[in-house]
Amino acid sequence: MTPKGKILVTRSLPGNALERLREKGYQVEVHEGLFLPREDLLKRVEGAIGLIPTVEDRIDAEVMDRAPELKVIACYSVGVDHVDLEAAKARGIRVTHTPGVLTEATADLTLALLLAVARRVVEGVDYARRGLWRAWHPELLLGMDLQGATLGIVGMGRIGQAVAQRAEAFGMKVVYTSRAPKPLPYPHLSLEELLATSDIVSLHTPLTPETHRLMNRERLFAMRPGSILINTARGGLVDTEALVEALKGHLFGAGLDVTDPEPLPPGHPLYTLPNAVITPHIGSAGRRTRERMAEIAVENLLFALEGREPPNPVV
Repeated sequence: MTPKGKILVTRSLPGNALERLREKGYQVEVHEGLFLPREDLLKRVEGAIGLIPTVEDRIDAEVMDRAPELKVIACYSVGVDHVDLEAAKARGIRVTHTPGVLTEATADLTLALLLAVARRVVEGVDYARRGLWRAWHPELLLGMDLQGATLGIVGMGRIGQAVAQRAEAFGMKVVYTSRAPKPLPYPHLSLEELLATSDIVSLHTPLTPETHRLMNRERLFAMRPGSILINTARGGLVDTEALVEALKGHLFGAGLDVTDPEPLPPGHPLYTLPNAVITPHIGSAGRRTRERMAEIAVENLLFALEGREPPNPVV
């Protein structure tokens, strides 16, 4: 079978979704390394008609111009802030994403981080492993009780709502802020009201020019003293330097699955703080979830290449 065209996949993907492309006669080129250097991306995208990038890959006009036959960018992600949408639109390139599928997995990790910070789980594990656990004591590693605590959710989309449902099971009171109130059984507050009244603030809003560093120094210190910040959305929502400052006395702790910069360089100040729990962007890292993301990305790609409207278009 004569190959129909080249598809570049910037990371190996779990599951067998890429086999569909090969069965359809496409030449599938997969980068197998942990990350794809910029210069390699620019070289390997040449001649591609389809591209499946991850959130680690900056897909801008320079990349698109290296592949004049490029027809579709099928993002292996929900967020598309790593893609220059205007450049894609100007070149007639379709852009798709994988919404919905990672809602539950990301909500699960949000609660995992919340629990880890509130109950000082990582500190406790380290304490035991270092041989410091020699007796029980009433004041050892005291944390925050979740029963009756107020969780403030910033951005009440699918993931925010899934987090709210889980929080209710822990007996937490849920409040939220969003661009407009929604028909939900939770109070809708302004961001300022939410920060002033929440014991835990969890971020679930997209990264846009308006939300970039939404949690700046002023807003971080407007949070209740002794409260917790959770971010499983985008690192750019938080002013990292200001967060380091806030964690040195104002905040109880922070749980971060995303950071700015990402990844954090070795020796970054956040790594030195015992009340910062940091995971390496694994919000959607359930095996079933990641395999389904691959299936959706491939389906979007095939629809666009076949001249049909893809199920999950962005551009």
